[in-house]
Amino acid sequence: MILKAPAFGEGQRIGLFGGSFNPAHYGHYRVALYALKRLELDWVWWLVSPQNPLKDPAETAAYAARLDCTRALARHPRFVVSDIERQMGARTTAETLRGLAPLLRRGHFVWIMGADSFANLHRWHDWLEIAETLPLAVLARPGFSLRALGGPAATRFSEAQVPCERAPQLVTRRPPAWCFIPMPLRPESSTAIRRQSRAPLERGA
Repeated sequence: MILKAPAFGEGQRIGLFGGSFNPAHYGHYRVALYALKRLELDWVWWLVSPQNPLKDPAETAAYAARLDCTRALARHPRFVVSDIERQMGARTTAETLRGLAPLLRRGHFVWIMGADSFANLHRWHDWLEIAETLPLAVLARPGFSLRALGGPAATRFSEAQVPCERAPQLVTRRPPAWCFIPMPLRPESSTAIRRQSRAPLERGA
């Protein structure tokens, strides 16, 4: 299969920001922007997942709608929204990274995730493989920082943690390597947005 991947230069520093983006919101934008600056990245690729296996399909909007919403939000000269996970038929992050293996060898890639995801990383399919494939940049999220720093992934890879003041070095570190990056917190969440959008319908029922 020939994948239509975003263009990039040999050896460039690229953050992979995966998620359902159901829907994408300004909190996602701030995480991507903060990672771009703190990690000194050339690009951030937003990878819109066809379906997160840990989430209820009934709660997930149509793929085209989520992709369009993400593209409308992620307007920045160094942001690229990609459907590459759909192209390769990947359902998990581990599958995505396997499919991207030829590209990963051509640059310096890092996986961007929120502290909420890192706190639950041990529930992801083949989570050890993920941590051993790419460095992980963990951005603070409301209510999850302590859980992330004390969770199974942080414990398992405690010796691989990169201090936040050395965050730019994470991108070129050999995995496993991860860094917790504090940032100004935003209150938005996709779950809350979906609940708010349903509320008027439920009141009118």
